This record gives sequence, C-alpha cells and structure tokens, in this order.
Amino acid sequence: MGDLLNLKRLAHFSGATLLAAIATATIYLHHQCRSYFNQIRQDFIAYQRQRNENSAESSTKKKTKGEGANPDDNTFVIGFFHPHCSSGGGGERVLWKAIQALGELKEGKLMDRRTNKSKKKSVSTSADDDTLNHCKNLLVVIYTVDEPSATYEKDLLTHVRERFSITIPKSLSLHFVHLHEEKHLLQKSKRLTMMAESLGTMKLAWCALSAVTPHVFFDTTGCAFTFFVARLLAGCKVGAYVHYPTISTDMLSLVWKRRPTYNNDAKVAANPIVTCAKLIYYVIFAFLYGLVGSLANLVMVNSSWTKNHIQYLWKLSGKVHVVFPPVDTKSLKVLPLADRENMILSIGQFRPEKDHTLQLLSFAKLMENDEIKKSDVKLVLIGSCRGEDDRQLVDQLQKRARELNIQDNVEFVLNQPYPVLKDYLGRASIGLHTMWNEHFGIGVVEMMAAGLVTIAHESGGPESDIIQSPWNERTLDYSNCTGCLASNAEQYAALMRRIIKDGSSSDLAMKVRENGRKHAEQFSDEVFMNAFKGALLSSSLLK
Repeated sequence: MGDLLNLKRLAHFSGATLLAAIATATIYLHHQCRSYFNQIRQDFIAYQRQRNENSAESSTKKKTKGEGANPDDNTFVIGFFHPHCSSGGGGERVLWKAIQALGELKEGKLMDRRTNKSKKKSVSTSADDDTLNHCKNLLVVIYTVDEPSATYEKDLLTHVRERFSITIPKSLSLHFVHLHEEKHLLQKSKRLTMMAESLGTMKLAWCALSAVTPHVFFDTTGCAFTFFVARLLAGCKVGAYVHYPTISTDMLSLVWKRRPTYNNDAKVAANPIVTCAKLIYYVIFAFLYGLVGSLANLVMVNSSWTKNHIQYLWKLSGKVHVVFPPVDTKSLKVLPLADRENMILSIGQFRPEKDHTLQLLSFAKLMENDEIKKSDVKLVLIGSCRGEDDRQLVDQLQKRARELNIQDNVEFVLNQPYPVLKDYLGRASIGLHTMWNEHFGIGVVEMMAAGLVTIAHESGGPESDIIQSPWNERTLDYSNCTGCLASNAEQYAALMRRIIKDGSSSDLAMKVRENGRKHAEQFSDEVFMNAFKGALLSSSLLK
C-alpha cells in the first residue's frame, strides 16, 4: 500500500516537473523570440538614423539648410501586410488610400473632429505628444510577394496614380520587403483550405517580420492568423482593416442546412456524415479565428454587416470601427444622368462567389418578355481575371450564355483599364450585382455614383449600408429611393423590365439615379480619409 502511494506521489511529482519544464522552455523561447525581433527592429531604426545623419551632412556640404533636418525621421515604422499590393482591386485601393492618409498625418494634416475635415495644425485635442511625434517620424513598410526590380517603386506608384488617382506624399518614405521566394506559401490547398491558407500566412508573416520588424503591424488582407506572429512573437502592435470575415455564422448555417454553394460542394452537402465533419472543422476554425482576431489593438471594418460578424467572432478585440472603403465618386458624378442606352452593366472580378450565373439567368428571363425589344438590350459583364481559374470561369459563363440563347446580347469585357470602365458607366442605364452576402460592394457604389439604376443582392453590405431605401414595383412613393434589391432571377428580371419599359429618362429612373448618386457621397475618398485618421488617432497604435 505504501509503495503504491509512493508511486502515485512520484507520478504527480514527475507530471508537475514536466509541466514546469514545458512552461519554462516556452517562456525562454518566447523571450528569445522577442529579443530576436526586437534586435531586427533596432537595427532597422539605426540604419534609418544613419541615413538621416548622412543626409544632414550632405545638405551642410551643399550649403543648404540642414538645421531643419529631423534626426528621428523614419524611425516609427508601420508595416502593411498586403502581399498583392500591386493588384488593381478594391482592397488595393483601400491600402493605398490608407498609406496616403498616413502621409497626410506625417505632414501634420490631422483630422478636425468639429468640421470632419483635415487641416494643418500644431496642436490637436485628439492626439497626445507621443502620437504627434510618431506621426512626424512615420515610415511605411509594405510586405509584398512581387519580384523586386530597379524601378519597382517608381512603376508601382505610377500604377497607383493612374489606376486609383492616388498620389502618395513625397514626405512619406516607403520601404518594400519582397517575399517573392516565399510566394508558394499563399498557394491554395484542396483540403482544409482555410486552415492551410492561415498557416501559410503565418509562415509568410514570420519571413516578413524577420526582414523588417515594425512598431505597428497592419493587416489589410484579412489574414488574422498573422496577428499571432506579429503581436505575441514579434511584440508589434496590431491594426486590421477587415474586408470580410474568413468564416462567419452564415457559412456555418449553410453547412448545417446542407445547402450547396461555391464553397460547399454538392457532394459534401449531400452526405450527412461528411457535413457533420465539416461542421466540426468550421466550429474549431471559428474558435481559433476568434482567438487570433482578438489580438488586434485596432479593428476597422468595411460595413455594418462585417462589423456584426467580427464583433461576434472577435469578442475580446474591443471597439470595432466601421470605415467604409473609399470610392472615387468625384470623377463619376460628372457623368450625365439622362439619355442612357438600354445597357445592363455588371462590375466585379470573375470569381464564383460573384454569382455571374444568376445575372445570366435573370437576363434570360428578361429576354423572354415580349414587351422587350431584344435587339436594343445588352448585358455587359466587366471585370478582371486573376489567373487560370478565373479564365475557366469566364469560359463556363460564355458557354452558359450560349445554352440560354442570349450570347448575341451578352458581352464580356476583361482586364480593361479604368477609362474603359468609366466609359461603360457613362452609357449604361442599369447596374447589376448578384453576390450573396457581399461584405460591402464597391462596384455597387460606383454604379450609383455614375448614375445607374442599381439592382443589388438583398443581403450583406448592399442591403445594410448602401441601398437602405430600395424601390420595387409595390413602392408608391419613390422620392427617396436610391436603388433596388433582389434575391432571385424572377425579381431581377421584373425590376429590369420595368426600368427598360418606362425608359431610361422616365421620372422613376431619373429620381432613383439622382438619389443614388447623392447617397454614394457617403462613401467618398474624403469620408474614408477622415474616418481612417479618426480611428487611428483614437487608438493606441501611435502611442
């Protein structure tokens, strides 16, 4: 009996010793990890200070005013994790507009809360001295998988200026960390896609931070698992602009209901055992996603819909700021409202979730109506193809158009520059959007600003934030209507038929165009800049 008791005590002692050893090793490794990244940060800052000294000496030798040189310039580093920063989508426009806002902060253009405008001022009630000093000493690092070249920065900034009409202030220094040799870490996995891609982004974040460790790590791509590397391992403060949650309660609901979609294969939905396994996987991932998301010091989201989901999942992240993405409404609102063609326009990248098939089905139903003169009506689908998968999707859509016998009235416009898109926006009468639970809908706002009668899917951001006063055939008073909402082919077809039948310059169409354009101003570049600065200055990121 005594021997058994001693064995139990020995087992308990051994277990406690093992746990203590594991805890000690974990603390030691964490300390070593922090020291490693801190040294990288200090080396980079020392390099910037040396450059400042050399620049000041050069200015003195040239007998220019060197007294105004700032020895601490470029010593407060904000790193943006945006591997595809040279792409031309809405996410990239948010990235470069955010960087432009930082450039204005560096020049002293802080947000004026009283007028909701930016202006130069030496003292701000919304920012303390540390924040002001850090703004003055800002340097931006961008982590990208693009290949480096001698003219990379110049070519990229030219592309940003031409594609987005965004000019980065020259006072703001940019430093690019090229991770092209680690590009494979972002490749999609055919199994356990979300978990595999999240682990890939964590590895890429480790490589990025090993090159340059910033004071603030800012993710603008929705890669929440990078927060673990940035905050817990590298000791950075973490900011995030979330375009959409990686997983949501809606996705869980679709799997539970066994509803086939682009991310829930019909074979999976038909098998209850596989569905149960997938549901368990989703729940585990959602739990982990909530943990890493809660590590963010500042969270901005692009819509009320996204905010609701992020608040539910990232329960410990604190306040979530809605900062609507920037839309260039200024250049679109000059387009004429009247005398539009019977053209129905769709804007969006060719991806499965955009549901272009629903657009074809809706248009086919419209063409079945005898009241429509078929030779006068055209559907134009304009967007970009990112790779072979997108190209195959376009081929499938073209095949579907032939099956529906509408190919002569459907035009696909691929990978065209912004002036081409603007030309179509100035001619089209109706805007079409069919993505279920679109997180925001920049294309919807662009169409409204351009004066199209826009019909968007009755879900997500378009329903919660953009078209809050929709018109339908049951609406008697359309004086405040800003667009239309639909959820199936019959509803889309009925709305398009009414607008085309009444004429592009009818009282109904003109009122909706005018209201839509006016409402789109809530999502302008200026509104984004002020909201972004306000959220940043009120947070702890710059302190």
